[in-house]
Amino acid sequence: WRLLRRQIGYMPDFFGVYEDMLVWEYLDFFGRCYDLPAARRGQVIDELLELVDLADKREAYVQTLSRGMRQRLCLAHALVHDPQVLLLDEPASGLDPRARVEMRELLRELGAMGKTVIVSSHILTELAELCDSVGIIEKGQLVASGPVPEITRQVHEGRTLSIQILSDPETAAAALRSWRGVGTIFADGDVLEVEFLGDDQAAADLLAALVSQGVRVASFSQVTSDLEEIFLRLTSE
Repeated sequence: WRLLRRQIGYMPDFFGVYEDMLVWEYLDFFGRCYDLPAARRGQVIDELLELVDLADKREAYVQTLSRGMRQRLCLAHALVHDPQVLLLDEPASGLDPRARVEMRELLRELGAMGKTVIVSSHILTELAELCDSVGIIEKGQLVASGPVPEITRQVHEGRTLSIQILSDPETAAAALRSWRGVGTIFADGDVLEVEFLGDDQAAADLLAALVSQGVRVASFSQVTSDLEEIFLRLTSE
């Protein structure tokens, strides 16, 4: 159990800090808690402060730090024993837009360092930009997990194509209806949104068929659902 705990770093949503400590003292305290040798603690603290961009606050009191700085300090605390897995609960909670961007970039950097970062959050737009894989939990049950494109396919049982037409949209729609796998077609001016059951090769064949029939296609792309839409679909009663 002790060995397992040393592999995990945890950053809670609501965390306490010792406000009457200097920033370096705060990290030194937790380094001692993890039995970090005195000869290494100073170097580890300096490296962590550089990582979370608080090196210039080394001698500042914790109580003088902004909310965003405290979040980064708490993340440094979670990293002080060099864990391989990080559990972060709402790491961007209460942060202003600039601080959120800084936190997102920091988490990307940790991922690039080879650490596994598990984030629990209700800010779904942030997760879509950050995560390689997501899990959606409803009433204590995992209802979906995997890369966002894979979960999107689970929700829609296919894909939605957005096709901008330079020629007559009605002619294009008629050509599309004759193609196997094409479902409902929604027209919005010169843009057609097409529900399509088929893989990437089938979509490429569909585009080639349109062009061969004289349909002038300005753009052809897949519509991606955002995480909020996916979450609402999967958790609806």
